Amino acid sequence: MGRTIRLTGATAMLGLALGPACAETPAEFFKGKTVSVIASTAAGGPYDVAARVLIQYMPRHIPGTPTLVVRNMPGGGHMRATNYLYSQAPRDGTTFATVVNSIAVHQAVGGAGAMYDARKFGWIGAIGQSNLTLYVTARSGVTSIADMKKREVMIGATGVGSGTFIYANALNQILGTKFKLISGYQGYPEIDMAIERGESEGMGGRSYRALVQERPDWLTKKTIQILTQVGPRREAGLEDVPLMEELGETDQQRQVLRFISSPTNAGRPYLAPPEVPADRLEALRAAFVATMNDKDYAADAVKMGLDLPYRTGAALEAEVNDVLNTPPALIEQAKAVMDPGEAPAPK
Repeated sequence: MGRTIRLTGATAMLGLALGPACAETPAEFFKGKTVSVIASTAAGGPYDVAARVLIQYMPRHIPGTPTLVVRNMPGGGHMRATNYLYSQAPRDGTTFATVVNSIAVHQAVGGAGAMYDARKFGWIGAIGQSNLTLYVTARSGVTSIADMKKREVMIGATGVGSGTFIYANALNQILGTKFKLISGYQGYPEIDMAIERGESEGMGGRSYRALVQERPDWLTKKTIQILTQVGPRREAGLEDVPLMEELGETDQQRQVLRFISSPTNAGRPYLAPPEVPADRLEALRAAFVATMNDKDYAADAVKMGLDLPYRTGAALEAEVNDVLNTPPALIEQAKAVMDPGEAPAPK
């Protein structure tokens, strides 16, 4: 009898020891922690800049007030960081990332290097929405897409999964433009230097807001010519620049270009690895929204030229599901455009 009582007591004590750990609140978990925010671009790029502003204010809204630090992980057209987040990053809430907003489209078309399922990420929220641009230098002599059908222009790209590659390549396949894509750059700063050295004559996939913020002289001095913009509607300041989908010559071409353009609505997204405990993910989502409505954050964001509109994690999750539920026939047409070895481009 005595032996049984002692075992029961030990079991009860073990239960008391395990109980609080199992019921750990987000505040208890995050207290004293350092949370890594992975930026899929090099230091100084738009995703990096936005993340460094965010980490100054988001900790005050996360239960437990952890420290947030940015870790840069450029490469592979954002695939390096995205794949790391999906398969290697801790799944406990101590790591999340900001990556290119086209990862769902890239997955849908079976894009090179995509080793993730975007539906399984924990979508936290997104900063801003600014149309992307495709531009060439004035010295190239090109002033329109029609000109691009007549001569070859070299433009820099980071990799096949990024907007720096996708949009110019799509126009090559659909409209017959002659962009010569040079991949392998680590990020926008490197491509900028290549443009200034004359190694590249342009770039695609940079947001208009980032261009205004980072290279205002290129606009005021007319160093570059913006040929098209990627987004749901023409952006203020670019009223005379056609949307990429407007360049399509048939309904089928316009549908494919609209599908490829769809990620722009997601702005610069933030997402956590799969299987982060639900209460911690919700804490990060709530902290993100609170940060977006923080007056101190807003004042700093305006100084840095960042967009203030934001998207919630739930809205991003719905958009990702919509993209991945696109009819297979349309996805195959887009795949043919984004990977020209697959099939003829839509006519």
